[in-house]
Amino acid sequence: MNQLITELGILEEETQQTGVKTTSTTSTGQTRKLYIESYGCQMNFSDSEIVASILAKEGFDTTSNIAEADLIFLNTCSIREKAEQTVRHRLMHINGFKKQKPELLVGILGCMAERLKIKLLEEEKIVDLVAGPDAYRDLPKLITQVDNGHKAVNTFLSREETYGDLTPVRLNSNGVTAFISIMRGCDNMCSFCVVPFTRGRERSRDPHSVLNEAKELISKGFKEVTLLGQNVDSYKWSEEENNKAWINKKGINQVVNFANLLEMVAQLSPELRIRFSTSHPKDITDDVLHVMAAYNNICNYVHLPVQSGSSRILEMMNRGYSREWYLNKIDSIKRILGNECGLSSDMIIGFPGETEEEHQQTLSLMDVVQYDFSYMFYYSERPGTLAAKNYKDDVPLEVKKRRLDEVIKKQNAYSLISNKRDIGKTFEVLVEGSSKRSADFLQGRNSANKVVIFAAENYTKGEYVNVLIENCTGGTLLGKAVK
Repeated sequence: MNQLITELGILEEETQQTGVKTTSTTSTGQTRKLYIESYGCQMNFSDSEIVASILAKEGFDTTSNIAEADLIFLNTCSIREKAEQTVRHRLMHINGFKKQKPELLVGILGCMAERLKIKLLEEEKIVDLVAGPDAYRDLPKLITQVDNGHKAVNTFLSREETYGDLTPVRLNSNGVTAFISIMRGCDNMCSFCVVPFTRGRERSRDPHSVLNEAKELISKGFKEVTLLGQNVDSYKWSEEENNKAWINKKGINQVVNFANLLEMVAQLSPELRIRFSTSHPKDITDDVLHVMAAYNNICNYVHLPVQSGSSRILEMMNRGYSREWYLNKIDSIKRILGNECGLSSDMIIGFPGETEEEHQQTLSLMDVVQYDFSYMFYYSERPGTLAAKNYKDDVPLEVKKRRLDEVIKKQNAYSLISNKRDIGKTFEVLVEGSSKRSADFLQGRNSANKVVIFAAENYTKGEYVNVLIENCTGGTLLGKAVK
């Protein structure tokens, strides 16, 4: 085991896959090559698979080699200023490819495209095409416009578009896990967030289409799906809102909410693991928790962003709940799902007006909940949001960084404590592939969403393996396979 720790090091990058994903290669003999880089959230990665599906019908194969590309898309994120700056710096690099290959087409997709629209064409001279999250069906026409020598833009936000009838091209697929987008947009209007402005209002997919996509993945050998939405708890399919009702087995019309949909997917196959992201503390219901408890193949893990431990700051954020409400919801999770349920969170540090006492309230909430891991950032003002309009970004940067450092250190300590509690326990792990550090080891996740590394032996990707945990780091469980 010491050899395993020495060889793999501190495997923090093995936990959640975030940041940037690039296109995998498909080769069907098409004449043009598409390269996509996806930034930010899992919804963007899922959207890139929709884009690849649309363009596959228009004569585009995908490539993992940017130098081969005839069309480069950056699927962008606007959640923080740093995310947008990363894209702008990447465009400077892509400019070198454009100089060598003048006919190369460069496009900006996603939230940054929706937020900045035509400014991107004016400010970034190499950008030929800009398309927002609801305009991907229009890409063939936009590409034709560029081929004919014109710039092209479509950032129209739809109240109906869900892409539910399209079959995604699984990019960067390990053949084991996949995303299924069940809804788009967000109605919550958190004051710090650009998503309602860049992705529009909430729309839920027809449950038939969700189940059909899951069935297709099962038929292709996938073992795990993650149901995606900006706020999955708001999923709702009804006759009133969708002009169509779900007919249950008894022939009765019913509204389909997230608890219903989650149960329907779980019933497709006991061999299919189900995860979901992201839940909102004000909307997740006990019905969802009870469905999770009733089905072993629904992973025992909840990502429940708190954002702040201060009720005053939460009110300014327009989150719709207080500190007490949030902690009561955590109590419900532990009561219904048990203390073994994995818990993670998002936290924004240094929101406008945050006092030192309110920062301490966030730290004290962490002491109460003791998350297994969290995503932590200092506040980044986004133009056009309610916070930018109503509140002065008055917490000095050095204070934000100091407070963030304190939050990160506390979370790292609790992550290590949580992992140490698992030493000596045996977990069923779904193997997702080789460890990033060594082909002699495999990596997968347990039900609580913790990454587990163990010696490969004769096990292969896609297998469920029982692993006895013998050691850990702050981000990874280390063990050995047992019968």
